[in-house]
Amino acid sequence: MSEPEETVVILFRGGRLPEWHQLDENRRTDYERRHVDLMLSVSKRHRLIGIHGYRLLGSRGNWERFWTIEFPDLAGAEAWMKAEAEPPYGRYGYYDYTLAHRWQPECLNWLPRKAEPPVTPGTDPHIIPALSADHSSFVLLAFGGRHRGSSADDSGDHDEERWRRMRKVSRDHGLIHGEVFGLLGASDRGEYAWILEFPGMAGIEAWVDAETASPLAAGQRHDFHVARRWAPEYFTTWTEGKSG
Repeated sequence: MSEPEETVVILFRGGRLPEWHQLDENRRTDYERRHVDLMLSVSKRHRLIGIHGYRLLGSRGNWERFWTIEFPDLAGAEAWMKAEAEPPYGRYGYYDYTLAHRWQPECLNWLPRKAEPPVTPGTDPHIIPALSADHSSFVLLAFGGRHRGSSADDSGDHDEERWRRMRKVSRDHGLIHGEVFGLLGASDRGEYAWILEFPGMAGIEAWVDAETASPLAAGQRHDFHVARRWAPEYFTTWTEGKSG
């Protein structure tokens, strides 16, 4: 099932503050359970389309995981962000939100979409299993866009060459999944966020090399991070596999 063109996606850089790990295990477990119950209620009330998590290979300060959380409208995104920071769980978190829309131009229709893991009938997302990263693939989180003030006179030719390079990397290294989000409003992270999943690190290295090769990279800015999918089988149960 395809998503509406104007869904709202939360791009969320999150993690736990050091104080979280100083709590005893029973208190952490209780706070987590109450937090999941709250977020599932927001998901149901505002018709969550999809939630996907990624664990960075090496945290960046308090930033440990990246999430895409998609709703049909802004009201759902606002309700989610408000609920996420509610105490007691919320006071121990690091939250950095950017809102976005999916960016799906014809020139990127070659990006593959990975199917969601199957959900066992009767699975209750309120019951939290042991969560872990998916070690079957690597994910590149790529942020960027044109440098402000850079010339766009020949952007058409440059973009065509860029897509040619990217398609070649995709074919040569077996790109598993690709999606792009257009950030809403001016951001120091750029204009777009890419999520690209490969079976091995060679694909990520080739993609980064192609994106940063001269002369096409001269007018672009890039911010790359490597991650793995975070507990995809569990978070699929939050929407029963409705999104890709």
